[in-house]
Amino acid sequence: MRNSALTLAMAVVVVVSAVAGAAGAVAAQSGTDAASVSFADGTSGGSAVVVDEVHLPDGGFVTIHDSSLTDGDTLGSVVGTSAYLESGTHENVTVELTDAVETGTFHAMAHRDTDGDRAYAFVSSNGETDGPYTVDGDVAMDDANVTVSASVTGTDQPGEGEYVIVDRVELSDGGFVTVHDSSLADGAVFDSIRGTTEYLEAGVHEDVRVRLDEPLQNDDTVFAMAHQDTNDNEAYDFPESDGNEDGPYLDANDEIVMAGIGVELDDDARASFAAQSSGGNAVVVDEVYLPEGGFVTMHDSSLADGATFDSVRGTSAYLDPGIHRDVVVRLDDPLTEDDALFAMAHRDTNDNEAYDFPESDGSEDGPYTTDSSDIVMDDGNVTVSAGVAFETSDSDGATVTVDRVDLSQGGFVTIHDASIGGGAVFDSVRGTSAYLEAGVHEDVAIELDEPLTDTEQLVAMPHRDTNGNEAYDFVDSEGDADGPFLTGDDAPATVGASAQVTAFVDASAQDTDGETVVVGSVTLHDGGFVTVHDSSLADGAVFDSIRGTSAYLGPGTHTDVEIALDDPLTEGDTVFAMAHRDTNGNEAYDFPGSDGAEDGPYAAAGSPVMSAADLTVEGAETGDEVNGENDGDADDDDGIDGENDEMNDDQMSDGGGSGDETPGFGAVVALIALIAVALVARRRP
Repeated sequence: MRNSALTLAMAVVVVVSAVAGAAGAVAAQSGTDAASVSFADGTSGGSAVVVDEVHLPDGGFVTIHDSSLTDGDTLGSVVGTSAYLESGTHENVTVELTDAVETGTFHAMAHRDTDGDRAYAFVSSNGETDGPYTVDGDVAMDDANVTVSASVTGTDQPGEGEYVIVDRVELSDGGFVTVHDSSLADGAVFDSIRGTTEYLEAGVHEDVRVRLDEPLQNDDTVFAMAHQDTNDNEAYDFPESDGNEDGPYLDANDEIVMAGIGVELDDDARASFAAQSSGGNAVVVDEVYLPEGGFVTMHDSSLADGATFDSVRGTSAYLDPGIHRDVVVRLDDPLTEDDALFAMAHRDTNDNEAYDFPESDGSEDGPYTTDSSDIVMDDGNVTVSAGVAFETSDSDGATVTVDRVDLSQGGFVTIHDASIGGGAVFDSVRGTSAYLEAGVHEDVAIELDEPLTDTEQLVAMPHRDTNGNEAYDFVDSEGDADGPFLTGDDAPATVGASAQVTAFVDASAQDTDGETVVVGSVTLHDGGFVTVHDSSLADGAVFDSIRGTSAYLGPGTHTDVEIALDDPLTEGDTVFAMAHRDTNGNEAYDFPGSDGAEDGPYAAAGSPVMSAADLTVEGAETGDEVNGENDGDADDDDGIDGENDEMNDDQMSDGGGSGDETPGFGAVVALIALIAVALVARRRP
């Protein structure tokens, strides 16, 4: 759907109302090198959309705005933005969405990078930075009708007939993936069903393994179909209900959302292992196909000398029959120097799901072989340096988590922002980990020196400890110390990911009269409130801990937000400033009055977005006191009674949810669990 008369109106709304006179305001463009956007109608599972084409003369971003843009909600309409795009034309740009969306009209808008830092700051700067491109006075954008439903992708694959692997499934409301055989094309809607998954939550699921109740007997094209859970019982009732329940998701054209997958019955195992950089403690096998299940074992180059058993460096956990991708194999005998490794497909001959090949002197769990009796394996050169895995995730803006880092010697993992792509080697550093010993480290939390207030593309880079002092000196030494680990191509070992930020809160220690609290900075992408909770929040007092809340705050950044406490403090305490949404859009704070059903907190990585602040009440006794009792724990910087470290196990297990799918959805116990997790995490050394 192309821009119509709306274009001129939007130019007025976006440029004049929000950006005029600010640093983000730009001169109109014209000519053949003008910015342009092409965005066609389509279907999304709700977590991402694809912009067909965007041309950015000077680089920048393509941002997705929802239909509230036409009502003048310039900042609050932003529901996602791309990574930084170099100048030129880009096709099929996937934009990950930070907010849950519903079917409707969306606008893909070309945005500049006005401050040259390659980070999108339009919302957090209140429209003063990274404003839109304009062409002859009109905003460069295109709109499309997006049907929020589901998406399914799959690739042709070998198989033994009992499993089908679906590459990626995205469900807007949860449901199932069902595999139908080719008789579906003949109208056998129910008889074509070969298998279905367990219930899948809303969101993205990758490498979904579907076990077939009725195995395939011949090569076939099967159809992986996304099904709803229409009766919300998390059980697949489509065939039993004669199609009245749990029908398929439909796309924008009312066609079934599904993907055809060619399955070739094949008894020949295969393995694919590419050259890579590693800390020597783990490697990643790109793909292995095991017709009957088994393992993938890593042998070093001594295998070529006949060291069949001594060459074994490590093996995977048991792998079910079928294809497996990106298999992480921990090495029992780490590499200390570069070597060629062999990824070998092994059987599970005794069906005990344990790797017994070396211990049995080769009589059990031998390798798969081809028809010509060749061992199924693939080799790749491994450079002993460092390896890192870092995936896109939600962030509270203060910390990010690196999924895995493997170091050949002690060092650090550093987070650089996207400006490193423009040559800002030192200024791009946003934070670094504590010193890490040699080995594999998972879920490495890194506190950022400067918080993120908008979604940003980040780069995780492992760094050495070249001077052996266990302190990160790369920036201070201007690169003379603690440089990055290098790959076999002498390039830094890096991986990029997007940190999705929808809210950020920064509250600091302060003296107070007990009647007000000042929150230094808060950024709310969708608007909302900041609520002050006292330390009883840690005991599960979700509502009773509320001492006061701000007036409604519009989308963007607000500084020095003064909050009057309805229930004043009479003694020092640690309070929590928590970002809350305005879920019902009435600009009134209804969280406690609705028992948590409305205006629940913003959340990231399964925890509410909040900031702790130690308050000293003027005229009250000083000391580390909480609720009138001395904490006595010098290591507990939250000032909360150490007994709270042992959170109620029922609270921890009853809760659920992640990302922005958090209360209020009515389940207060889930909120308690989320907060418990967050507070425990804050106490970890």
